[in-house]
Amino acid sequence: MLRILNTIVVLALIAAAGSVYHVKYESTLQAEKIAKLRGEIRQEKEAIAQLRAEWSQLTRPDRIQALASRHLALKSFDLDRLDRLDKLPDRPPPPGDPIGDMLDDMEPRDAINGAETGDGL
Repeated sequence: MLRILNTIVVLALIAAAGSVYHVKYESTLQAEKIAKLRGEIRQEKEAIAQLRAEWSQLTRPDRIQALASRHLALKSFDLDRLDRLDKLPDRPPPPGDPIGDMLDDMEPRDAINGAETGDGL
């Protein structure tokens, strides 16, 4: 009886050691994946920073002005062409309601009804 109990305990210890080894192996594997992902994130952040620097270089106003003057046939803008806002013409009136205007032009309904019946009700 004692031998069976010792055998069961030894087998349980071997199973526990195997499961501990498996957990250690999986945690090491996960730690390596995390390290790899952190490296990839760092590389992507560096690439984003580089692209932002390149974008700010490409969108400099003096560079765009030089490219526009070299490649586009634009006339320079004269400031004497500007005028004050109070010299603008008045805003045109809003468009009318064509159906409402037609109804206003028609005779009132009471006058038509009173003329037909003759009693003015």
